[in-house]
Amino acid sequence: MDKNNENAIREIKEKVDHLIAEVQKVIVGKQPIIELMFVALFSGGHILFEDVPGVGKTLLVKSLAKTIQGDFSRVQFTPDLLPGDILGFSFYNSKTKDFEFRPGPIFTTILLADEINRTTPRTQAALLEAMAEKHITIDDQTYPLDNHFFVLATQNSIEYEGTYPLPEAQLDRFLFRLHIGYPTFDEELSLLLDTQEQSLATLKVILTNESLTRIKQTVSTTYLDPSVARYALELVTATRNHPVIKLGISPRGSLAFIQSAKAYAVIKGRSYVTPSDFQVLLPFVFKHRLLFHDRSLTDNEIDLLLKDLIKQISVPVT
Repeated sequence: MDKNNENAIREIKEKVDHLIAEVQKVIVGKQPIIELMFVALFSGGHILFEDVPGVGKTLLVKSLAKTIQGDFSRVQFTPDLLPGDILGFSFYNSKTKDFEFRPGPIFTTILLADEINRTTPRTQAALLEAMAEKHITIDDQTYPLDNHFFVLATQNSIEYEGTYPLPEAQLDRFLFRLHIGYPTFDEELSLLLDTQEQSLATLKVILTNESLTRIKQTVSTTYLDPSVARYALELVTATRNHPVIKLGISPRGSLAFIQSAKAYAVIKGRSYVTPSDFQVLLPFVFKHRLLFHDRSLTDNEIDLLLKDLIKQISVPVT
C-alpha cells in the first residue's frame, strides 16, 4: 500500500473515532448505528430511520450535525406541507420589479426530515428527487444543493393512520434503513441520571468541509478486488432469483452496496474492501429495497432469510 495512502487512512480512522466519541457524549451507546451514519455520509448516501417514538432519533441527528461543519435544517413533515415549503419558491419583488428566488430549508448541509411518511406523495417526491439529483429546478432555473447534502429522515414504524408510506421506488433512494431501538437498562439509567440536552451545546466541530471532501475522495479510490466485486454482485443477483422475493435489489442498490462497503472499509482503517464488509452491511442496504410475495413476513423472518442468502454464496479467497 502507498505510504501516503496508508497515512491518510490512519488519519481518517482517528478522525472517525474522535467523531464517534464526540457524538457519544450525548447519545449513550449505539456505536454501530453511529458508525453507519458516517458510512452513509462518506459514501454520499442518505438514511431513513424507522423506529418507535422517543428513542433519540432527532437527538442523534442533531448531535451528528454539531460535529460537522455546515448548516443544519429540520423540517417537520405534515399533511399540508407543500413542495415549495421544502424547496423554496419564486416571488415577485415589487421594488426591483423582478422575480426572486427564496430558498427553502433544503439548502443546507444536513437536513432532518422528521416523520417523512406524514406528508403527501407529491411533497415526498420533491424531496427524494432532490436527494438523487443534488439540485432542484424551479421556473426553469437550476439551483445546486450543498456539496455534502445529507438527508436523515425519520418515520414511525408502528403508527400508520394518516400516513403515506414511501413506495419501493422512493425507498430505493435511501442508502440505509436503520433502527435505533430501545437502550439497554444500564444505558437508560445513565440517560436518566444525566441532562442530555445540555450536553448537545458542548459538542465540538470535528470534521471541516475540506476534511469531509478528502475523506470522500479516499472512499472513491478504495480498492475493490474484482473477485470481491463479483461476490457482492452474486449477493445482489441472489435476491432477484429468490423464490420468496418478488422484487430484488436494483442496479442502483448494487452501486450503493459497493460504495457503502468502500466507506465502511475506510472507517475501519483499511484501503481495501473485504467480503465481510458486504456481509455486515447487507441487511441495512437490502432490507428496505426488497419486496416479498408474502407481505406478512416479520422482521425476524426476513433477517433469517438474508442470513441464509449470505450462507448460499461462496466467499472468495483474496
